[in-house]
Amino acid sequence: MNEIFDLIWAKKFKVIGTFFLVFTISYLFLVAIDLLPEEPDDTEIVETSGLADIVAEDSISLEVIDEDAERLGYDNDQDSELTSFPIEIIIAKLDKNIKVLNPTSRNIADLDNALLEGVVRHPDSASLGQKGNVFILGHSSYLPNVFNKNFQAFNGIQELVWGDKIEVYSEDQLFEYRVDKVYKANALDTTVPIAGDGYRLILATCNSFGGVDDRWVVEAKRVAVSLI
Repeated sequence: MNEIFDLIWAKKFKVIGTFFLVFTISYLFLVAIDLLPEEPDDTEIVETSGLADIVAEDSISLEVIDEDAERLGYDNDQDSELTSFPIEIIIAKLDKNIKVLNPTSRNIADLDNALLEGVVRHPDSASLGQKGNVFILGHSSYLPNVFNKNFQAFNGIQELVWGDKIEVYSEDQLFEYRVDKVYKANALDTTVPIAGDGYRLILATCNSFGGVDDRWVVEAKRVAVSLI
């Protein structure tokens, strides 16, 4: 044992140098593929009630979108006045093509009725053209026989992982998002993030807007915008 220790000690500078070289290369590699942890922004939290209430742990600013952004009138430093609303979500990994409704009523009965026709963008959340969180809720059900398939609209979103793509369509634009994280939100959470410096998408499962059940939540970061 002493011989091994003496050998290591004799080559201590070489060992230390090798360690720092490996550490530096690993750090640069993580930077290159955008896998380093990102600091959360200060996010405005709006008190709400019912099932739509979740807590997101961060809201990350998007510095660069794509070359279509300038042509579409987006500005990363100022809130866009565009009010594009989602009409369809495509999640290729789950083989899902889902209709999105945009009710203006905050009445629980009206929102629950909208969920029978697809998934629902919460009326207090951002539009696709605004900075903040586009917050969309949808049913999930794992009963073997469901008459209305919209009760299974968000089945499987808990299987998404970092890097998976979600496409959201408005009438004339495609907004692409990259999944950042997936987690289960506690039923006792009582807030939903509305504003933020970035352009983000939040998907959440629900049984009813008036319920207090645990739910799966997917947070995604906008990475591209294009005309269709």
